[in-house]
Amino acid sequence: MSRFLPDNFTMMLVAAVILASFFPVSGVAADYFGLATKVAIGLLFFLHGARLSRDVVIAGFLHWKLHLTILAATFVLFPLIGLCAGVLVPSILPPALYAGILFLCVLPSTVQSSIAFTSIAGGNVPAAICSASASNIFGMFLTPLLAGVLLSASGHAEFSLDALQSILLQLLAPFILGQVLQPWIGNFMRAKKKLLMPVDRGSILMVVYLAFSDSVTEGLWQTISIRDLAVVIIVNMLILAIVLAVTMYGSRWAGFSKQDEIAITFCGSKKSLASGIPIATVIFTGQSIGSIVLPLMLFHQIQLMVCAVIAQKYTDAAKKAQTEHVEPAAQA
Repeated sequence: MSRFLPDNFTMMLVAAVILASFFPVSGVAADYFGLATKVAIGLLFFLHGARLSRDVVIAGFLHWKLHLTILAATFVLFPLIGLCAGVLVPSILPPALYAGILFLCVLPSTVQSSIAFTSIAGGNVPAAICSASASNIFGMFLTPLLAGVLLSASGHAEFSLDALQSILLQLLAPFILGQVLQPWIGNFMRAKKKLLMPVDRGSILMVVYLAFSDSVTEGLWQTISIRDLAVVIIVNMLILAIVLAVTMYGSRWAGFSKQDEIAITFCGSKKSLASGIPIATVIFTGQSIGSIVLPLMLFHQIQLMVCAVIAQKYTDAAKKAQTEHVEPAAQA
């Protein structure tokens, strides 16, 4: 039953949205808070770079077929589904929330939950580590490019090279600095992961609070109804279901092992809240992004609940197969 309950971080995100809805930051205070948020985001990506072992990435790239499959699911399949969802606009899905759906579809995969679910299900963990990490590295370039192309094509935004420049300065530069220093501080960062977790989560909560403060000030909840939220949840569930089906059955059809299938299924179907929200603040600088990140926040919880069930199914199937294998051997 607990797998269907929101995790603690999701509850903190909800609390940040509620706080911003009743007590939005504005004026000079918002300017200073925005500056502090940019510093926190830079620190977040510095920590990502410092933690990521280059040995793991280099070793993992040897399994190129699996990694290309996951990247294709993340940056090709998802965006194509997002474009197809455009048929729902504007009669069913509001344009502002559809822009959030498109942004969701071009984001990189998660790292922590992809690895965790792959491990629980008995999949190829080293490959999951490499693919999820590579997805986030490529996402710094691909996400702003794909977002610009898709949003421009759908008439929601004009693509600007300024967004890519901001990504390079605010996100990629701290990440590279972390990678440069990784040989000296990497082990410490990985060993003190729990102590550094407040930096990870705190920066995301700051971004969410600031984003929804701006949106609430501009009348977000006057333009989005309960019905709109329900539509976004249903669309998110359909997108996730399609991607899970394609990655799971497609990997079997392509001849991957069961362990690789598990890694492809979990890494190829995830979208990163930790990377997505900071990237949104950079790509959509000067814009209200509450409606942009709302579909991502909802998708985050949906993917956790659904993948927890699937991981348990994989585990149960493995135990059953092992039992069936042991019993005939014992009889013999």
